[in-house]
Amino acid sequence: MTNLENIIDRQIKRWELEKKRREEEQKAQAKEIFPGPVITVSRERGSRGSYLARMLAERLNYQLVHREIIDYMVKDTGVRRRLIESLDEKVKSEIELWVEGILKGKYLGKSDYFYHLMKLILAIAQHGETVIIGRGANFVLGLEKGFHVRIVAPVEKRIENLIAYKHFNAAQAKKEIERGDKERKEFIHTFFGKNIDDPSSYDLILNTANFQIEEALDLILKAFASKFKKT
Repeated sequence: MTNLENIIDRQIKRWELEKKRREEEQKAQAKEIFPGPVITVSRERGSRGSYLARMLAERLNYQLVHREIIDYMVKDTGVRRRLIESLDEKVKSEIELWVEGILKGKYLGKSDYFYHLMKLILAIAQHGETVIIGRGANFVLGLEKGFHVRIVAPVEKRIENLIAYKHFNAAQAKKEIERGDKERKEFIHTFFGKNIDDPSSYDLILNTANFQIEEALDLILKAFASKFKKT
């Protein structure tokens, strides 16, 4: 197994164990047990959004699912099947109906990739207690499902971050930011017909140029807790 395959295997095993644990608790308590909500993190290249997402997952003891893992799961039939099978039958049916409803709507990317991407993100969300990075997860789930964060920063700050943490030079950092931002905007527009920068698509937009990482983390956690305090 590659390192990525090992990571995915561990994540799915954890979801399988969590499902079993919830079923046992449900039987013992005679009531339905709900998993914690999911967090999605959209980020500008160089804004330190991926690092913040990892810190969020560690603080909450959530799983972290990033773009490379999602794309691997979407393309691997066996992994997709295993993830879907870790859900109960009622949830599987609900996901199928939800995806069919979305595909009948105004979404643009009606390809096999898009179909499997939506099913995958919805399945992950049903397991809950996961931080999902990128891939338009907030647009799949909508504001009523999960907590959706957009991490941004001025270009100058992002160049500084890439120099400091990725060891690029200034020219490389600028080129990488332009490439990354363009790729992400085009992905969201192609598959969802949306503008990735639309503030109404997120619960919280945070400029990391104005906060230390720990301060930013605390702000996100407070907002997250506030949204779900009633549940």
